[in-house]
Amino acid sequence: MGDVLVGACSWTDRQLVASGWYPRGRRDAEGRLRHYASRLPVVEVDAGYYALPSRRNSELWLERTPEGFRFDVKAFSLLTGHPTRPEALPADLRGADPDRLRRGQASDGLLDEVWGRFAEAVEPLRKAGRLGTVLFQFPPWFAPGSRAEEALEACARLTEGRPIAVEFRHPGWWAAERADATHALLSALGASAVGTDMAQGVPGALPPVTPVTRPSLAVVRFHGRSRAWGRGTKEDRFRYDCSVAELAARVPRLRRAADRADELHVLFNNCCADAAVRAAETMRELLTPPRR
Repeated sequence: MGDVLVGACSWTDRQLVASGWYPRGRRDAEGRLRHYASRLPVVEVDAGYYALPSRRNSELWLERTPEGFRFDVKAFSLLTGHPTRPEALPADLRGADPDRLRRGQASDGLLDEVWGRFAEAVEPLRKAGRLGTVLFQFPPWFAPGSRAEEALEACARLTEGRPIAVEFRHPGWWAAERADATHALLSALGASAVGTDMAQGVPGALPPVTPVTRPSLAVVRFHGRSRAWGRGTKEDRFRYDCSVAELAARVPRLRRAADRADELHVLFNNCCADAAVRAAETMRELLTPPRR
């Protein structure tokens, strides 16, 4: 079985900081990351979606975490066709058409420049062997079809040489009649498919799949089981406390995925107070083989 690393989708979420999970004296930027890394071995950097990361931050993250700790960095919104505020771009790139940006559209030249700066910022992590993957989370309207496949192929060309993972928010990609084709497509592109766990029977629900399309890394993200998925506020969608029984029921599926990958990242996205880190710590215990 490959290495299984369990963590949360943020260590800086305001509700987590306010929850009391971080002890006194470790609530500044350095202390929070050092404490998190003492408890869990992987984290998702969700801030990369909202603004381009900086090389200096990557260097600081390396200093504040032990060898073997992994960072999965979420790709900037424009790289996945999400609406993007012009203010989220560096000042010298804000001359692009603001209406197109707000629709998640950009010229190939702008995308090349944005990716180049993103890749440069996370290069210290990659060079140190600490970049788990760059997570490309595509929006719910990114439906299966020839145009979407062309976009994925362009993404693979743009990011060549960097580890990438792909999460779809349109359930059609993993529908029974399409799943094999999706698996083959991502395998051919050298991308890790992101499996998901979430409430079923709600609008836009993603099927509970754990595909392994790149043998070096598999990724599974737990979104919680809120019935407000597809509606309500972000807090409504992700506010959920995972029970031990729910987590234990997913252990066999995760172990099967780990058997097919060198490394499996299990990330909890139910970021409300300390729910995600508590679930991660519980799942880590459940996945740890008993001592003989």
